[in-house]
Order: sequence, then C-alpha cells, then structure tokens
Amino acid sequence: MGRVTPMSVEVEVVRGATDEVVEVVSRLLPQLSRTAATPDRESVARLLGSDATTLLLARVEGRAVGMLTLIVFPLPSGTRGRIEDVVVDEAARGHGVGAALTEEALRLAGAAGVRTVDLTSRPSRRAANRLYERLGFQARDSTVHRFVVQP
Repeated sequence: MGRVTPMSVEVEVVRGATDEVVEVVSRLLPQLSRTAATPDRESVARLLGSDATTLLLARVEGRAVGMLTLIVFPLPSGTRGRIEDVVVDEAARGHGVGAALTEEALRLAGAAGVRTVDLTSRPSRRAANRLYERLGFQARDSTVHRFVVQP
C-alpha cells in the first residue's frame, strides 16, 4: 500500500459571493446532499450576509476542495456554536482537509466566546466520525427531531 502524501491545506473565511464561491458551493454541495437546491448568487450572498454564519473554504494548491459552515448564536444558556454542511471533494478526502476546516471553525468559535460546538454526522460516515472524535468531539445521548416546514 502506498504512502498518503499530506496536502498543504489553507483555510479562509469567505467574504463575498464571487463567481468562484458560487461555483465552489454549487460543485461541493451535491457531494453532501442529493436533495439540497443548487445555490445561486443571491442565496450565497444571503448566507454570507448573516451575522450568525461563517463560511470557510479549504484550498489545496489554490483550488477550493472543501467547505464548512460555522453558526454562532446566543441562547439564554450561553453562546453556542454549530458546524453544518461540511463537505470535502471526493478527490481530496483523507488528506487533512476536513481536519483543517474543523480546527479553524473551533478556533473561530473559541474567539467568539462560544461555550460548546455541536455537529451531527450520519453513522455511515465512519471516517468523518473518527475525525470528529479525534478532534475531541464526544457523542451525546440525544435524539434529533426534525420538522419539515417546506418540502
């Protein structure tokens, strides 16, 4: 079995809904969800315009190969964080892209005074779940309920 060569991963906070950002989100999102609508410039701008969300992009050799959304929100029990829509391009998986994105999200959450950061991951995503555990996330004994407002 060959050695996996580590990739040099750079993570950045997305500041604007450029053509490239819209293309990247449109290219990566289907690898995460088959049912998510293809985003347009307006929906990406709305995401980036929210004070609660921060979109991170991971680049390898200048090419965007991953994204993560960090949500920070105040609650009566304290400021909380949530990580959503983590996706790494299939060709870049296993090279530290997901770890780099998650570590930067946790750093930003800490700087924002967040008490806890939650995320969900399907049990079938074994590699992702191992990554989250390695980074210090602990499984919670909780039931997630979902109500579909708009099908």
